[in-house]
Amino acid sequence: MSQLLHDPVALARTARYEHIDVAQVGGVIGAIIGGVRVGGDVTPDALAELRAALLRHRVVFLRDQQHATDADQVAFGRLFGEITKPHPTVTGDGVAILPIDSEQGKANSWHTDVTFVDRVPAISILRAITLPPYGGTTVWANTVEAYRRLHPALQALAARLRAVHSNLYDYAAERTFRGVDVREQRYRKEFRHLEFETEHPVVRVHPETGEPSLLLGHFVRSFVGLSTVDSADLCQLLQRQVTRLENTVRWSWRPGDIAIWDNRATQHYAVADYDDLPRLMHRITIAGPVPVGIGGDRSVPRKGDASFYSSLAGA
Repeated sequence: MSQLLHDPVALARTARYEHIDVAQVGGVIGAIIGGVRVGGDVTPDALAELRAALLRHRVVFLRDQQHATDADQVAFGRLFGEITKPHPTVTGDGVAILPIDSEQGKANSWHTDVTFVDRVPAISILRAITLPPYGGTTVWANTVEAYRRLHPALQALAARLRAVHSNLYDYAAERTFRGVDVREQRYRKEFRHLEFETEHPVVRVHPETGEPSLLLGHFVRSFVGLSTVDSADLCQLLQRQVTRLENTVRWSWRPGDIAIWDNRATQHYAVADYDDLPRLMHRITIAGPVPVGIGGDRSVPRKGDASFYSSLAGA
C-alpha cells in the first residue's frame, strides 16, 4: 500500500483506501469523502488517497467543512498544485478566490471551466457560502465515459476534430434577461472585456491517467473547417453523449459542503431553479497543462495571452 501512495493513478485503479473513507454516489461519477478536514495540514497519505479518489470518481464531495475559511480553502488547494488567479477576465479577490454569485449571473449551461484559454485548469474546488432554501443543485458529467460510450465511428471523427473556444459567451445567455440589473450587466462587461480564443483538440488525453476525454462545453464556438450550422449540429450530437443522465451525478448542497472536480474529465451545470434567492460559492482552480489530443496535437491560443492567469503545469 505504501508504494501505491506514490502513484495516485495505480491507487485509483485499486480503490483501496486506508486513510480516508470513500462512498460512491453514482455509477460512473461522484463519491463522498470522509476523514478529511479542509486546510493546509492534510497528511500526505490522506492527500494521496484523496487525489486517487478524485481521479477515479471525477468529482468528490466533502461534507461538514463549516470551519473552512477562504484561507483554509486556498491552503488546501495548494496541496494539489499551483493555484491560478481567480479568472482570466474576472478579478475576484485578486489573488485566488472567484465568487460565484447568483446576483451577478447564473452559469446554467454545461461547461468545463475556462476552456477559452490554452492552459485549462486541472482541478476546481468549490465551497458553499450562502445557499438558497431550495434548488441550487449542481450536476457533473463524466467526459471520459462519454467518449468511451461513443460509437467507434464517432470516436474516430471526434479524435480528428479541433474546436474553437471563446469567452465571448455570456453565462446568462440561455435564460431570459430580467431587465436592467446593474450588477449582472457589470459582471457581463467584465467577463468580456478581454477576448480569449483557443483551438483545442476535441478529444484530449488526460495527463495523469492517459484516458481520452471529450473537451467541449458552452465555450465552443465552432469546429475548425466546418460551417457554423454543421458545427452546431455536431456539437449537439457529442454534447448529448456527455449529458446523458446515466453519465451524471446531481449534488444537493448543504452548509459546509465542498466539491472538488477533475476539470480534465468533467463538465458541470449549476441549476438555476431557486428563483431570485441568494446563492454564493467560492471557487479556486489548480493550474493545468496545455491539453494534448489523442494524436499528439496540442491546443493553440488564437487570441489573448493567459500567462498572467497561471503558469503551465508540468512545463
